[in-house]
Amino acid sequence: MLPEEIRRQAAALREEIERANHAYYVLADPILEDYVYDQKMQALIGLETRYPELCTPDSPTQRVGESMVNTFDAVVHTVQMGSLQDAFSLEELREFDRRVRGTVENPVYVVEPKIDGLSVSLEYRDGLLVRGSTRGDGLTGEDVTANLRTIRSIPLRLTRPIPFLEVRGEVYMPRGSFERVVAEQELLEQKPFKNPRNAAAGSLRQKNPQITAGRGLDIYLFNIQQLEGETITGHKQSLDFMKSLGLKVIPSYLRCETIEEAIAEIERIGAGRGSFSYDIDGAVIKVDDFAERERLGATAKYPRWAIAYKYPPEEKETTLRAIEINVGRTGALTPTARFDEITLAGTSVSRAVLHNEDFIREKGLQIGDRIVVRKAGDIIPEVVSVAWHDPDGVPYTMPTHCPSCGSAVVRPEGEAVIRCENPACPAQSLRNLIHFASRDAMDIDGLGVRILSLLVEEGLVRSAADLYDLTVEKLSPLERMGEKSAANLVAAIERSKHNDLSRLLFALGIRNIGQKAAALLSETFGHIDRVMAASREELEAIDGFGAVMASSVVDYFSRAESRTFIARLKAAGVNMAGERKAQDDRLAGMTFVLTGTLSGMTRAEAGEAIERMGGRVSSSVSKRTTCLIAGEDGGSKLVKAQSLGIPILDEAAFLQLLDGKPVLDPIEP
Repeated sequence: MLPEEIRRQAAALREEIERANHAYYVLADPILEDYVYDQKMQALIGLETRYPELCTPDSPTQRVGESMVNTFDAVVHTVQMGSLQDAFSLEELREFDRRVRGTVENPVYVVEPKIDGLSVSLEYRDGLLVRGSTRGDGLTGEDVTANLRTIRSIPLRLTRPIPFLEVRGEVYMPRGSFERVVAEQELLEQKPFKNPRNAAAGSLRQKNPQITAGRGLDIYLFNIQQLEGETITGHKQSLDFMKSLGLKVIPSYLRCETIEEAIAEIERIGAGRGSFSYDIDGAVIKVDDFAERERLGATAKYPRWAIAYKYPPEEKETTLRAIEINVGRTGALTPTARFDEITLAGTSVSRAVLHNEDFIREKGLQIGDRIVVRKAGDIIPEVVSVAWHDPDGVPYTMPTHCPSCGSAVVRPEGEAVIRCENPACPAQSLRNLIHFASRDAMDIDGLGVRILSLLVEEGLVRSAADLYDLTVEKLSPLERMGEKSAANLVAAIERSKHNDLSRLLFALGIRNIGQKAAALLSETFGHIDRVMAASREELEAIDGFGAVMASSVVDYFSRAESRTFIARLKAAGVNMAGERKAQDDRLAGMTFVLTGTLSGMTRAEAGEAIERMGGRVSSSVSKRTTCLIAGEDGGSKLVKAQSLGIPILDEAAFLQLLDGKPVLDPIEP
């Protein structure tokens, strides 16, 4: 039997940790030092590991569990999660007030910021979080409970055991988190999120909650959808009630007696929105009294008791002072405009990415020009146009040599980017290391941007091969490392030696070679020596490989630096062989192309299922294609397959094929 003293100790730790979470993530008023918090969390983890019966669903240790997997099952909303009518002028708000007063004599309004995020529902039963879902189309959303549990401002248990409560809120990515994520994406030369809203949506729909947990998401709650056991009569009362339960409620909500008071509050929110840590795209006016809302009712699309005011995008003129060049992981030279500082949506802006040489030419940019810059609802500034040219200005031209290493740069035929092709270029080294260690490449757990930057700064690592020379003795003296963290990192690096060849080939960062192409190389040749010895003709003969990809592989392995690097990895014991991933051979020799949207899985998941059964997935339709799998909105691939007479299967027939059932009647083209 579990000792009562141990049970009390675990309960006290859980209570203290959750109180600290609430203070830090909801009240923004920390009560524990990070070190003390970490010690208490480790103590609780230790108790729950030793006594598994202590581990409850609302324990703070369960926010990110190894076994958690999001199902994305459909959730039918009992109460529709509707949208609001938009207003773009103050006169539209006054017209809204006149309509309300046609039914309600003296309405009182509540004004609150409109957070630019992803709308979700949280359901609590007897005070315990039981389900979280996305808004979807308002009637049906998706179950994302595991990911929502990783957001530390969402309480797993309310302060009181309310029989049933469903609340609606907005998951968002704070600006600081967004800037960090985008910086990491740019280092990896991934397509960065366009704005915090897209970032929040993409992060919340990750299959792996640990990825979501690392994105720094937050939430504000603004509505009660369903409530049992309590009586609430107005909106402000409902917000106060939610706050009393430990929920993080929409900030700065204000009760206003007249529409002019409401407009004044909207203008106040708009003037200060640049100082917020989150993005807003407007403000909302709601009738406070629930009985009056019932009388006002709704149209087919919107409630008549609320309206959303959208702030207009800002554009400002400034002077272009310089164009600076950043060198990316693959050697791409990306120009960035530096201009006189301006304020947009309340934030100071002095830089904007110019993408490539063609973009600069299209805009006709010259140093000294007056340019127009905007955010247009996005956090990333962009140069819109040239207001007027500096009469003494000259058109900007891209450099002919790399600003980092001095090597001559080239613009490959058919590409918009100019590149430095020196693999030893210092500007590319950190980005190459980040890519090498990333989840889809060698997947070295714990080796993120911060640690890699530190290793480079300390001179311990210059290339990825140096990672395999690291020891606990070399790592433990580093800042915030320690012996245990160093041992964990060395163990993770050691585990990466056993990865399949396909991961290694992707980790090398060969231009134009993504995960798919790396897997094809591994499957076709089986060992890196055979890949290195392959000719362009042999590479082009691979179904799904083109001339550009073949040239990239040959060029990479023809360099002495690349061969030396591979030799060092071999000497370190890194696996150089591929393994057959197919579980059976029922689709062996067949080539599939996927098009359109599948309802039951993503196209990536469908491709993995085909490959597990020995089949091959190609990105383009050709005479060598065995079959086209067509979801909704098949597009040009469907048309081409029809013209070539290639068999086409819909999603239902495809699932039968995966289940091993004979598909006798594919859809005829």
